[in-house]
Amino acid sequence: MSDVKRTNKRTQKAMETRRRILAAALELFVRDGYGATNLQDVAGKAGVAVQTIYFVFGNKRALLKELVDVTIAGDDEPVATMDRPWYAAALAAGTAPEMLRAYVTGTTSVLERVAPIGKVVDAAVAGDPEVAALWPDEVDPRYVVQQDAAKALVGKPGSRPEVSAEEAADLLYGLLSPELYLLFVHTRGWPRDRWERWVLRTLHAQLCSPRSRTR
Repeated sequence: MSDVKRTNKRTQKAMETRRRILAAALELFVRDGYGATNLQDVAGKAGVAVQTIYFVFGNKRALLKELVDVTIAGDDEPVATMDRPWYAAALAAGTAPEMLRAYVTGTTSVLERVAPIGKVVDAAVAGDPEVAALWPDEVDPRYVVQQDAAKALVGKPGSRPEVSAEEAADLLYGLLSPELYLLFVHTRGWPRDRWERWVLRTLHAQLCSPRSRTR
């Protein structure tokens, strides 16, 4: 076997191990809580030695941070939300209603993945001040994304001329939040498609001209 093939095989195996660890951590953190789960539990669930987790991630906090990043993205590729194809396609739509429809669909897919881990992070922050330092208060990445989307939306045909980019960003940030998604889908038991239709109609009424239509 060539050195290249051996290297590729090792790389693939390392990635598979990383994914097993992340999947095990997600299941245990959501089921048992961050504080109640130790790295030995995660290692047992993933079928690896605990030293492997320390080698790959460093510590439990770093594992949580990586888990959140991968959960938001939907994969382990180092690509930011605003560089994702679904996001770029939504912002490239010709009108505000078209953009909003694509944006709500894409964001709902993110919320579907992120909402459960959000509760884990909140509990972890409450129990471990050093976890909070992983996400500095000065910058909220979720708001940065919504702000960028809002700036694109208010400049498109079919948007409400009286709504500023700042107000649009606040509306996107509030209505497309993990907390609201959890309330309707997890607590109240709404199916995803009902949530998606409702939030689209609500945002359309606030951000798009009354003469424009949504489905």
